Amino acid sequence: MSRLKPLFVLIAGFAVSGTVHARSTVWITLGDDAYLLLRQISPQTKSNESRQLNTGIVARSLTGQSVPVTEKVHVVEVDESLLPKLSDAIHDKRRHCGGFIVHGSQTEARVALAPAPKLAGTVAPNYQINDQVVVNKLLPQLQDSNILGTIQTLSGYQNRFYATSHGQAASDWIASNWKQLAGGRSDVTIEQVAHSGYPQKSVVLTIKGKDNAAEELVLGAHLDSTIGSGTGENSRAPGADDDASGVASLTEVIRVLMANNYQPRRTIKFMAYAAEEVGLRGSNDIATRHKQQKTNVVGVLQLDMTNYQGNAEDIFIYTDYTNAAQNAFLADLIKTYQPALKVGYDQCGYACSDHASWNKQGYVASLPFESSFSNYNPYIHTSKDTLANMGNQAQHALKFTKLALSYAVELGSDGPALKAR
Repeated sequence: MSRLKPLFVLIAGFAVSGTVHARSTVWITLGDDAYLLLRQISPQTKSNESRQLNTGIVARSLTGQSVPVTEKVHVVEVDESLLPKLSDAIHDKRRHCGGFIVHGSQTEARVALAPAPKLAGTVAPNYQINDQVVVNKLLPQLQDSNILGTIQTLSGYQNRFYATSHGQAASDWIASNWKQLAGGRSDVTIEQVAHSGYPQKSVVLTIKGKDNAAEELVLGAHLDSTIGSGTGENSRAPGADDDASGVASLTEVIRVLMANNYQPRRTIKFMAYAAEEVGLRGSNDIATRHKQQKTNVVGVLQLDMTNYQGNAEDIFIYTDYTNAAQNAFLADLIKTYQPALKVGYDQCGYACSDHASWNKQGYVASLPFESSFSNYNPYIHTSKDTLANMGNQAQHALKFTKLALSYAVELGSDGPALKAR
């Protein structure tokens, strides 16, 4: 994450263990800054196709007209062995993560350059804030000490890389912990979602809606960690901020909802995604399945890093490749339930975290983040991404936990949404 727009990797098949199989060449899409670095690494590699993608941001021209902001993205066929070098080059030289998405075929890569599809039957939620009684009862029950404890447990693993035994064990622990928090409720299910090509599983907790179950909310974070392309079984990658903090925030929301026997009208899903650090692989798989099944997801919230405050502002809302109406709703939630907090706005570029997997499928998605990209946590993707380097506290993460709970209850407590508009 950086001064430039960070573009997270979607890498299919790093050759780091016997469970992940490399291919000779792969088709990728990548932003223009990442493409320039690729050309430095492999001068013979050329863009097969490029297109200016609409970022979802609207700017004002000198004449006062509204002009959509675009970003140039390329389709390239590349030797898969170059992907770790490209990833490291982007992180080292551009000071941000990733920068490309791997696709299963040239056709899939070209489809990724098309505008995000509008889902048939898509509905717009009522973004009015009208559940203050419930939210105000629950918010004081959220405890930063519990968030801290979850971060301690997850960062205590040697690493949570998607191809290691530790990454598998972390997924198992999250599933077990969430199951314990659910307390055997019949309307709550916990599953581990297997993905093709690597052992780490995503974890999904579902609270079935009472009378509006067909409409769903998704709150996500990623469970894996990394120190770069050389991450292996014995590498130390604590990932305390990136993204144990996001998983910990979601876990504390689950704890409070379960402790109060909260029963939503809409279905609410909490997701800890596998393999984000090697490119949104878990979330991309899950979001694609939801699209194929024509699931009516009315909102997606992504918590990727919540516990390092790099700015005077408390919460940054990212405006590109996200939904403007839901972003405004998040700002309203903060103003209503945490009025002392300061809100900032920034941009993060093409596929900067798991929300992009949902946005790509045409779903409404938002990314509230812990800082601006120019002041992000300098220790991420290193062995120093520890609680000690965040002051051994989780008070900043508590702000995002409160936002996530208010989001879940305000939207989860509503009846059927309005027709598409």
